Amino acid sequence: MTNTSILMVVFVHLCWLFLSVCGETACIESERETLLKFKDHLKDPSNRLSSWNATANSNCCNWVGVVCNNITSHVTELHLYTPVPIFDEGLGFAFNEAYAQAEEEFTASQFGGEINPCLVDLKYLNYLDLSQNHFEGTSIPSFLGTMISLTHLNLSNAGFIGDIPPAIGNLSNLLYLDLGSATVGIIPSQIGNLSNLLYLDLSYVVYGTIPSQVGNLSNLIYLDLRKVFIENSDWLSSLSKLEYLDLGHSVLYQSFHSLQTLKALPSLMHLHLSLCTFFQYNQPSFLNFSSLLTLDLSQINYSPSISFVPKWVFGLKKLVSLSLMLNEFEGPVPDGIRNLTLLENLDLSANSFSSIPDWFYSNFRHLTFLNLRNNNLHGTISEALGNVTSLVELDLSFNQLEGPIPNSLGNLCNLRKVDFSYLKLNQHVNEILDILAPCVSHELRTLKVQSSQLSGHLTDQFGVYKNIVTLYFHDNKIGGELPRSLGKLSSLRFLNLVNNQFNGNPFESLRSLSKLSYLDIGDNNFQGIVMDNDLTNLTNLIEFRASRNNLTLKVHPSWYPTFQLTHLSMSSWQLGPNFPSWIRSQNKLRYLEMSNTGILGSIPNWFWATFSQVSFLNLSYNHIHGEFGSTLTNPISIIVVDLSANNLSGGFPYLSNGVASLDLSSNSLSKSMDDFLCKNQDKPMQLEFLNLASNDLLGEIPDCWGAWPYLVDVNLQSNNFVGNLPTSMGSLVYLQSLRIRNNSLSGTFPTILKKTKKLILLDLGKNNFSGTIPTWFGEHLLDMKVLILRSNRFLGHIPNKICDMSYLQVLDLAQNNFTGKIPTCFNNLKAITQMSKNKAAIIYLNAIKYTSEYSYDSKANVFLWLKGRGDEYRNILGLVTSIDLSNNQLVGDIPIELTDLNGLIFLNLSHNQLVGHIPQSIGNMRSLLSIDFSRNQLSGEIPPTISNLSFLSMLNLSYNHLKGKIPSGIQLQTFDVSNFIGNNLCGPPLHINCNPTEKIDNFDQNEKRSDRYGVNWFFVSMTIGFVMGFWIVIGPLFIYRSWRNIYFHFLDYVWEKIQSIF
Repeated sequence: MTNTSILMVVFVHLCWLFLSVCGETACIESERETLLKFKDHLKDPSNRLSSWNATANSNCCNWVGVVCNNITSHVTELHLYTPVPIFDEGLGFAFNEAYAQAEEEFTASQFGGEINPCLVDLKYLNYLDLSQNHFEGTSIPSFLGTMISLTHLNLSNAGFIGDIPPAIGNLSNLLYLDLGSATVGIIPSQIGNLSNLLYLDLSYVVYGTIPSQVGNLSNLIYLDLRKVFIENSDWLSSLSKLEYLDLGHSVLYQSFHSLQTLKALPSLMHLHLSLCTFFQYNQPSFLNFSSLLTLDLSQINYSPSISFVPKWVFGLKKLVSLSLMLNEFEGPVPDGIRNLTLLENLDLSANSFSSIPDWFYSNFRHLTFLNLRNNNLHGTISEALGNVTSLVELDLSFNQLEGPIPNSLGNLCNLRKVDFSYLKLNQHVNEILDILAPCVSHELRTLKVQSSQLSGHLTDQFGVYKNIVTLYFHDNKIGGELPRSLGKLSSLRFLNLVNNQFNGNPFESLRSLSKLSYLDIGDNNFQGIVMDNDLTNLTNLIEFRASRNNLTLKVHPSWYPTFQLTHLSMSSWQLGPNFPSWIRSQNKLRYLEMSNTGILGSIPNWFWATFSQVSFLNLSYNHIHGEFGSTLTNPISIIVVDLSANNLSGGFPYLSNGVASLDLSSNSLSKSMDDFLCKNQDKPMQLEFLNLASNDLLGEIPDCWGAWPYLVDVNLQSNNFVGNLPTSMGSLVYLQSLRIRNNSLSGTFPTILKKTKKLILLDLGKNNFSGTIPTWFGEHLLDMKVLILRSNRFLGHIPNKICDMSYLQVLDLAQNNFTGKIPTCFNNLKAITQMSKNKAAIIYLNAIKYTSEYSYDSKANVFLWLKGRGDEYRNILGLVTSIDLSNNQLVGDIPIELTDLNGLIFLNLSHNQLVGHIPQSIGNMRSLLSIDFSRNQLSGEIPPTISNLSFLSMLNLSYNHLKGKIPSGIQLQTFDVSNFIGNNLCGPPLHINCNPTEKIDNFDQNEKRSDRYGVNWFFVSMTIGFVMGFWIVIGPLFIYRSWRNIYFHFLDYVWEKIQSIF
């Protein structure tokens, strides 16, 4: 062939190739039909494959997820995975709602259905990705094993069930295989036939055992075997090219042998052993991982357990990244780590390290990531910290470190993330900002100094922090107004200043932050009027949290916000009197809180339909009136609903099955509960918290509780119910709190409570129950912590079985007709016998179901009578210990066993018929704040040991038969005389001398000597002064009408101000 002919052939070939590449690739008709047939068997709820339409677009190479060969036009790749949502770490508290919304959208877009065998007709397909879908109820198709052209197969997290088909082993050209979380079943040995495989992920194939044939995959570079059972690890030594190995969550029964096997892998650079269990752990002193760069030993379970870093780690001198987080390592940061001078990433978080050695900050010249979060580090933060100039991320949060922040921190000019939260800095916030401003501020993206005892004011220097994205200063004592320069942070997206002492109008600074998406300024002293133009630039705002300030929103009735929120908290703002119409535009809300905002009138007709997707709704403490029937056309579907403390009347709303918490307390609901509880309940309701207290409900409690089996907390107190508890209440097996005080219920002790074995709080007080307390009561309700039966007509003996309730900390049996002796077994109440410093202040009720998208208040609360007054206890209920047996007909001695209750705070045995002496060992009850033994028949002397009760603030021993001298003590002489009268006592504070031969001084309560002639000139002069002062003020009001008008106008003005506050 001549040169000219050759050139012509080459030219024609190049032209054909050019046209093939540059022209549009048109798919082959048979393959297009295959794709359409494949689509027909898929479930596509969000219509992601809408482009797969031969009529609208016949070229399947342009369809979503389809890739064709530019030359042959054959379909070579199918990318049909569902993208997993990615969240910014700065979301903080916004994560829950953002996650819930994204998870919902993710689930709605997943493919499902059936994978049609027609897929094998795509003979040239080499890439198939069906990951992150939901092929529920189907197994991995075995026909995939015939698609021998595949080089890339990804079925991870696709929702299959059953075993991995052995036919997968036929894919001899496969280079990449990801079956992570793809199914739950057996891993076939045929996987060992994939000799060309470079990447293999079998993680979380939970029931799978790794076959030893995996050792045949000599070309493997990447292997992920998390949470897969490894019976024998010898085969790992054959994987000489392996660079990445993850054995997380594995159980290594021969840990020493396994580590020796891993050491033999010459190419291994990345080893992840997090959450592994090392049985028969034998500490090797040295392991020569010659090429290891990354080691993850986080959250290891050693057996037997160890509290130190394994010594062999210190010999890995090439390590660049080391994670030891979530172990139980103690003592100082070990000296051996100083050998690892090449470290760039070091994570020692969530251990119990106590101190940082002096050499630490001078040893790591390449360190970029340092996490010492959540340890037990003490002392001050060293000036040497400034030597680690390569640092990009620094986290010292949740330690016992004390301030101030060293000035050398300003040398770390590469810092992008700093977290000094939950420390004891005790420093002015402006000092920290001054340190960071010259150099660090330019690159800084995240600054968190939460709950670290900061004070002072924010100075006007934020302009230099031009790249900051996340700024958290919440839970400190920072005051003053927000500086104007804060508004210059053009990159700021997340700002949290909650629970400080800021004042002024915050939006004078915040109004220009156009990128702000998360804002929390709640629980401060902000005040002022917020106009619609103050919020216009906040176009990216997603979460707006500003509750419990003194702010007023004044906007035009037709105002339409420029933002679209998912979370809105504006409690204690002034939003009324009209229901804010602008809220209608926020149809993506999941959380809405507008309690105590001065709203009058009824709920608008559009409200329930607009916010049917909301998870949390709180409109409590307003003046909302009307009936549900006038505005509610469909059942409420909101998970948490709080409409308490309003003026709602009539009947109850209908609920959908998804409501978890409903609070309608302190309203004027008066219609029967029958429609609410008993009708249209085709399936069990999910409600867990129900509060109908303080309404106008009448009649018997309906007997329909079987349809509400998940109830945890029921509050029906302060209504007008009669009868006894209905039988169906016994079906509430999850019930933990039942409050029905202040009704007119009657009958014997409710036997249905025998079945509610999870009860921890029971309040039957202020009813008309009668009869005895059954013996089964103490046998079945062993989790009881708070028991209130006061103000009923119970009689008989207090059963000894009550003492079996070892968790009981509040026992109130007052104002009944109990007889007999006080049980001698009260010292079995373990919750009261011990003075616990670690007792939780809050008693939480355990929700049965909980999701991240909502939360509701599960704190137990109850009305208690202590020290002669009644109060609601909630946030400190777990700290209260009390026994009140007053106003009964109890006889006999005060049992000496009662004085074993070292943790008891309140003790009231008054108004009984007790006799004998006050026990001498009463001085052992060192937690007591209040004692009331009045109106009994106690005799003898007051024990001197009572002076040991240094916390005692109330003591009433009046009207007994006590005699002798009142013991001397710090408190006893300060109590009122009335607490000792009706006895034969003498000595201060009484005016009775114990020695008749001596003349006693006449003391008033302040122990000041009275006038010797019995005339108290202080009281005389006080009376004269009051009379003169009264007529000086009131006299002119009688004489001058103009003065009267001015005075009463002033009173009206004050009253209006008070009403606006409350």
